[in-house]
Amino acid sequence: MKTEWNWLKKRAAYDPRKTAIIEGETGKTWSYLKLMEESLDCAQYLSKQGVKKGDRVALLAPNGVEYLVLLFACRELEAVFVPFNWRLSSHELNGLIADCKPVLLFIHPSFHNRKEELTMESTEYELESWAKGQSAKRTEQPSKSSNSALANNEDIPLDNPWMMIYTGGTTGKPKGAVLSYRAVFTNAVNTIITWGLCEDDVTLTVLPMFHTGGMNALTLPVLHAGGTVVIYAQFDAQSVLDGLVNYRCTNVLMVPTMYRAFVQLKDFKEASFSHMKVFLSGGAPCPVSIYDTFAAKGLPFKEGYGLTEAGPNNFFIHPDVAKQKRGSVGKPMLYNDIKLVNEAGKEVNNGEIGEMVIYGDHLFQAYWQKEKETADAMRNGGLYTGDLAYKDEDGDFFILGRKKEMLITGGENVYPLEVENIIAAYPPVLETAVVGLEDEKWGDKVVAAVVMDRSRPGLTEADVAEIPHKEAANLKEFCRQKLASYKVPKQIYLFNELPKTHVGKIDKKAIIDRIQQRKRIHKS
Repeated sequence: MKTEWNWLKKRAAYDPRKTAIIEGETGKTWSYLKLMEESLDCAQYLSKQGVKKGDRVALLAPNGVEYLVLLFACRELEAVFVPFNWRLSSHELNGLIADCKPVLLFIHPSFHNRKEELTMESTEYELESWAKGQSAKRTEQPSKSSNSALANNEDIPLDNPWMMIYTGGTTGKPKGAVLSYRAVFTNAVNTIITWGLCEDDVTLTVLPMFHTGGMNALTLPVLHAGGTVVIYAQFDAQSVLDGLVNYRCTNVLMVPTMYRAFVQLKDFKEASFSHMKVFLSGGAPCPVSIYDTFAAKGLPFKEGYGLTEAGPNNFFIHPDVAKQKRGSVGKPMLYNDIKLVNEAGKEVNNGEIGEMVIYGDHLFQAYWQKEKETADAMRNGGLYTGDLAYKDEDGDFFILGRKKEMLITGGENVYPLEVENIIAAYPPVLETAVVGLEDEKWGDKVVAAVVMDRSRPGLTEADVAEIPHKEAANLKEFCRQKLASYKVPKQIYLFNELPKTHVGKIDKKAIIDRIQQRKRIHKS
């Protein structure tokens, strides 16, 4: 007997009028039935364009319902959905086009001015526009019979590739992480059961949907559970706050840089958020100061950990536990396992630091056309993340950061996150990142980059400058009270703004480059 794995169709049958999607800026809605019908219409259009099993279909668009329509349309044809990062330069986008070779590229009207900059290298590429709120530009309305014909083969293998999301790392070229239907399905079900999502949940999606956090962290799990997703085209702190209140959202995921802007709003201090079950932070380690802000208002707040290649959801922690264990991501979810291993691959004891290895059916299949990189990451059935962590006696995990970012200064290990959390607690500091610079004496020299309250006297307007001597001395003394001397930054640089990656993470490579550039300028 064939099994119907298309859960969107079943949701549409259970409660066709239930609101699935709300466009945050306009309030426009899509019911589950409308979302399903538009995806079938889109699949019919793709089929007429010759899209077949395994073909890549790309999208360049701000957050919107288009992502979901095209995703489920690709599922009908066993094609692979590839969302492009619209923040990339045309040169970078052309690199992605050359890499994944999409047979169709849909461009949102707001990006039509970029058409001429994109390189379509052969006649196999078609460039189509996608009108906002429409499933696709098509010549005729497909009939119900043609829609049904698309889905004759309901027994589509779970291990078929379904989407390919390019990683948002800070080094090297982006890699296309191929996610199967099984991986996306497992992540959604694991999240629903472990996190307790249900049809009453309303989430707000503001993380970019070309990134796994925007698509797979809450959007697809909440839809899978029968809830409602409020989509905003891009981040604006005030719009997000208004949306959380007006649409009575129950949960939201943002990255620390977004939360920093969010909690500084006047309305944040006055709003009660009584309907919110939890505020979630991910994408990067969250400063303790953000925890403090939410705790002061009595709001449930916790941190998660994920990556494009794994879910991205991997842990569960109750907000009450998160309040007591700042920085912990909790325990592995129901249907995945995590081990911490040393350099020899042996599992470490509680309290010892090791590299995280993740196991589960939510793991990615491969990096697109990168066998060596795939083999390096996937070994013995597990994903070697390159992230360091430890777990306490209760089995709760604490993330320390990237293995490559660990500093060795004077023979001692320094984990940047530990130092960053201390610096972030210094009241004038608004944002910070700790990096290592090569040093003949120390090996790695611990250096901090900070953004500070500009009302402080003596702060320069230069983009990057060494912090005034008195302020530096005060900050270093603040660190010495809480850190071993070798962990205290030897130099502190003042930035107007810390550089970020395309998905909002602090870009430490860019920080190092800008500090070194400043040094070269001053030497010349």
